[in-house]
Amino acid sequence: MTKVYRTGEVEVYALRGVDLDLAEGEIAVLLGPSGSGKSTLLNIMGGLDTPSSGTMHFRDEELTRFSERQLTAYRRDHVGFIFQFYNLIPSLTAWENVALVTEISAHPMKPEEALEMVGLKDRIHHFPAQLSGGEQQRVAIARAIAKRPEVMLCDEPTGALDSKTGILVLEALSRINEELNTTMAIITHNAGIQQIAHRVFSFRDGRIAEATVNETRAKPSTVTW
Repeated sequence: MTKVYRTGEVEVYALRGVDLDLAEGEIAVLLGPSGSGKSTLLNIMGGLDTPSSGTMHFRDEELTRFSERQLTAYRRDHVGFIFQFYNLIPSLTAWENVALVTEISAHPMKPEEALEMVGLKDRIHHFPAQLSGGEQQRVAIARAIAKRPEVMLCDEPTGALDSKTGILVLEALSRINEELNTTMAIITHNAGIQQIAHRVFSFRDGRIAEATVNETRAKPSTVTW
């Protein structure tokens, strides 16, 4: 795939020919500096953007042929998004933030079940302002997993957190991957996070510069950065 952004006569290549397969149930870490194409690829994978050339498939479906309505259904039914900033609704409790997603999902978890999976069983009636940054991020993760997505796309999920809190978030993601067999793509600048992945893709200048397999994966509790 390629992705070119045009402003007048200026062309900026965000992706310069990326070929990538993700296996069901794996954690893939996309590593690289800002501007290397990671977020652009993640947005295309999530149906938020389209490539300038090339194709994107989810199982047997070619996403690049989908209409806007079909892409909306794909995002709703199959994909969970986690961003660096939590995007919680401040006037709603943790339970209510998660319940928003379960109301439009075909086979959702109960909100309290999703919150328990990320270690927030005792905080479900707290508002975002009453939660730490790490707790807010875990509410965002609970919201994403409550609809039981096959794919989780995580853009710098620990980027705004200190290392101790970031480890709690990585533990939540790892548990979801193991218990629900959720495929995950995690964007990060943080090289330490690559230790928890099945595979690591290093991006540079809109290309995958290197792909490696972790023969032995680290537990999140042992990750340092």
